[in-house]
Amino acid sequence: MMEARGFRQALQQLRQHKLRTLLTLLGMVFGVGAVIAMLSISEGGRQEALRMIDSMGLRNLIVESVEFDPETLLEVRAQSVGLYVGDIEAIMSTLPMVESYAAAKKIKTWDVYSLEARANPEVLAVSADYFNLGNMQIDSGRALTDRDNQTYAQVAVLGASAAESLFPNSPATGKLIKVNHLWLKVIGVLKKTEEGKKEFAGITLADDSSRIFIPLDTARKRLKINSLESPLDSLKLRLTEGADTASSALAVDYLLKKRHGTAADYRMVVPAALLQQEEQTQKIFTVVMAAIAGISLLVGGIGIMNIMLATVLERTPEIGLLRAVGARKKDIRDQFLMESVTIAGIGALIGIVFGLLLAFAVQLFAAWPVAFSLFGIVVSVVICLLTGVVFGLYPAIQAAELDPIKALQRD
Repeated sequence: MMEARGFRQALQQLRQHKLRTLLTLLGMVFGVGAVIAMLSISEGGRQEALRMIDSMGLRNLIVESVEFDPETLLEVRAQSVGLYVGDIEAIMSTLPMVESYAAAKKIKTWDVYSLEARANPEVLAVSADYFNLGNMQIDSGRALTDRDNQTYAQVAVLGASAAESLFPNSPATGKLIKVNHLWLKVIGVLKKTEEGKKEFAGITLADDSSRIFIPLDTARKRLKINSLESPLDSLKLRLTEGADTASSALAVDYLLKKRHGTAADYRMVVPAALLQQEEQTQKIFTVVMAAIAGISLLVGGIGIMNIMLATVLERTPEIGLLRAVGARKKDIRDQFLMESVTIAGIGALIGIVFGLLLAFAVQLFAAWPVAFSLFGIVVSVVICLLTGVVFGLYPAIQAAELDPIKALQRD
């Protein structure tokens, strides 16, 4: 009851100086809003980075062939045939930290259609472990197997978007599609994945949902591939549990350089290193934003101290009268502290709304993912209330220590 009465008295006092109270609130509003927006943006970026790294595979090393213009390609092919099956055999037989692999080759298409519709999805010829190493899940049917490659099976797995494009009116599994001159039976469809950023740390991520996947050996045997092109476009290597990604990447790179000579016809992507780099960037971003939010709260706290000191001067005769009729120093101190905490609390509530709106605005106009955290909101409110207590304590003590007689005599 005492706290409720003190809160009502605090609100009554603040209403008497609406403009001054509003200006004091702004610092707290901006401080709390900045904290919430910063945490939401930082958490959203972290979750998006984890999602993209998961699609690449944290324990994977990715080797990609480099594209060249026609003239340069002739010179490069004089030294190296590009990524090919022999590289896989050498890696698997030489480097014990590599436990499995997945190879892929992009197929150039001029005609892709089903009996229901035409589409223009990317066609990727892959080895059996491609789905496992890419953390891709099957929604219906099954994935490609080693037997599909060994028997040159004319089968395909569709991404969710590719299935919707080719079969808008019915399920795709069990139906036929035609890629160039080759008829393929759809044996599976991938689960639909969340749409998000397609680029991470300068690496463009492919949209697997818009792809058609066929057995690698089937493509090599039954579809035309330019002889100057690299036999494989990419190679994913899954490391054993606990293997050091940095040293493993150096070992793979050393082996490939020995096999490819001076031809710089491949590049290596280390997802674990990209994640570490992204986390470091996020830490710097968080520190900068936390500093900005801290300055806003500091300004807000100074504003609270300023308004409370002014209030003490204005209400000196009232304080003297309260002391004269029996109010204790503790009562005076608590009442002024309640007023400063009330200002901070109101600022925190408005700041929550402001922070959420700011985060939504960043998501809308900057296409940046955000993720809201109840913990972050609670922390920001607690910090705001503590700011009210810290910066309101000195004025409250000043008010409590006033001499009652001198206070009554002051005009």
